[in-house]
Formats: sequence, C-alpha cells, structure tokens
Amino acid sequence: MDKTGPGGSRALSDDGRGLAGIAALLADRTRAHFCLTLLDGRAWTAGELARHAGVARSTATEHLNALVGAGLLDQVRQGRHRYVRLAGPEVAELIEHLAGLAETTVTAAAPAPATLSAAGRNRALARARTCYDHLAGALGVAITDAMTEHGLLDWTHGLTLTPAGAAWLGELGIPNPALTPGARRPAVRACQDWTERRPHLAGAVGAAICHHAFAAHWVTRVGTTRAVQLTDTGRSTLARHLGLTDTS
Repeated sequence: MDKTGPGGSRALSDDGRGLAGIAALLADRTRAHFCLTLLDGRAWTAGELARHAGVARSTATEHLNALVGAGLLDQVRQGRHRYVRLAGPEVAELIEHLAGLAETTVTAAAPAPATLSAAGRNRALARARTCYDHLAGALGVAITDAMTEHGLLDWTHGLTLTPAGAAWLGELGIPNPALTPGARRPAVRACQDWTERRPHLAGAVGAAICHHAFAAHWVTRVGTTRAVQLTDTGRSTLARHLGLTDTS
C-alpha cells in the first residue's frame, strides 16, 4: 500500500527501511569520501572523484550510480562528460552533521593524521572552508559572531536577518535573498560547525555572502580541498565592515 502524506506526497516510512538504506550507502568509506568531497559545492566528474579517493574509475562510477539512484547526488551531463554534485542544501546539511557527529564520537585511541600534509589539510579545513555553499570553520563562525555583535543578525526568537543586516548586504553589493519572491529556502539558518562546536551562518544569505566572497576575491580555494584562505582584500574588507582583525 502506498502511503502518502498531505498534498499527495509520500509519507515517511515508519519501518526503517528507507533510513537503513541511506545509512548503508554512507557506511561505505568510498561513498562517504565522495560526499565529503562534494561538500565544496562544485560538480565533479567520476574520474576526478576516483583520483581524489584513490580508487578505479569503474569503482567510482558504481558508487556514484548508487548515490544518484538514492537521490543523494544529482548528475549533469555536458557533452560526453557526466558531472555529479550533492542534490541540495538538505543533503549537504546531513553530510556535514554526520561528519560532526563522527568527530565528537571518535575515541581517544583514533589514529592521528598519518602525514604532515594530512595534518596541514585538517588545520586548513578547521580555519576556513566551504560547507556546501556557505563559509564554515573558524572564519565562518567569526563572521557570524561579528554580524551578531553589529546587530546584523538577531537570535532572540530564532535566527533572523535584521533591517540593519539587509542594509549591510546592500552596501556590499550582495543581493538580499530574503527579497526573492517565492523563495523556498530559509533566508538565514544556523548550521552547527563541527570543528568550532558553534553555529555558523547558512541559508540563502549565508550562500550569497560566500558567493560574493569568491567573486570579490575575499577568499580563494586551497588546492582541490574545500578549504579556503583569506586574501589581503578579504582581511581588509572584513576589518572595515565587521571589525574583524583576528582572521589568520
């Protein structure tokens, strides 16, 4: 019997099969690696992901087909190339949350990074990274805190963008997604940062700020990871507009 919820949409199954299926997909280390890599918000080819994870392309294709089939990834074809990306911010939030849960439940006996380069990548991710389409890490949390201190965000009755915050976006030339008619995505949302253990700004406004940060050359990517680093332009801009000085 097909169970449907309001409006004809399928209701959440209560027998656990759907949840178990998603959990089984993410329990595979290669598939989990792919999902974490795709948290950079970009679209990747199977060959690129295969090289990044150190697996054969045929193996990568098999895993990606499973993730696409489950609705965790979308695929886009361009000529003879197929690109995959996370299916949306909800999937990205799930992956980021699970990554944070894994960090907090890992035992003290867990092995440290095997090489200095791996340790360096971890430090870079903790300093500043993208969480799908918004900024995370120490930088993302610092921006969120500074916006709160300047009255641009208000947490009194749930996170909201204040009128001063809307004006601030306009001053920087950042389109305010809250003004988009019929927008389904929340304008602002708190996303728990798994390295800082505190929230950073997500939602449509968080995405707009991140997009502008790249376009205005406030930040640049670090290699092929989702780590980013501030440029001199970014440091001076954040100091001028948010009073942020400790952004190393």
